[in-house]
Amino acid sequence: MNSSKRLVVLGLGALIVGVFAVPAHAQTKEARGTVTAVTDSTLSMKAGAEQLTFVVDSETHLDVRTAQRDLQQAQAGKPSPRVNNFFEAGQVVLVRYREEKGRNHALDISRVSSTGAGGGSISDPAKISDGKVKSVTDSQVVIDAGGREMTFAISGDTNVLAKGATKATKAAGGSTTITTFVHPGDMVSISYHEAGAKMMASEVRVRVASR
Repeated sequence: MNSSKRLVVLGLGALIVGVFAVPAHAQTKEARGTVTAVTDSTLSMKAGAEQLTFVVDSETHLDVRTAQRDLQQAQAGKPSPRVNNFFEAGQVVLVRYREEKGRNHALDISRVSSTGAGGGSISDPAKISDGKVKSVTDSQVVIDAGGREMTFAISGDTNVLAKGATKATKAAGGSTTITTFVHPGDMVSISYHEAGAKMMASEVRVRVASR
């Protein structure tokens, strides 16, 4: 599962493994680095000078290809995908995680092409909200985030992460709009920044599609 760009996560034939269950307004971080060890419930990595271990459970989304999933599920005695079936020491990954109860809980794990400068890094990404899409147009997405309605503006800089999508907005030079990939009822995660009175979406990631 080679990935040449961070923002092109789910191409055709890809699958997100896991269950959408991330609380709204969770404080998250991102770590990029090299995997040092993997078990069926943890993944350890070196991100720059830091050594981190992440807990992997049913709430963790593994960005893997369908062929890998099918091969693993066909193995006797292994009906459920596990992190050590898809990731191994030496691979470069990007992990989105949340610190809770003294541990690092992995929310997303995906392969990336490079660790970047310094052999990796840990960063606080843009604000992130998770919820169910109430409505979507070419210029905005409205979600229900734990009972709170939130409206995000869509621009040419908005990236859409969904099956078959890359940069989808027309303003970014795409041939299709965000409404092709994001629909009411979808469970999504939106990274955004505030610009005056608006919340500008920098990334819309579809976690569970409604259709």
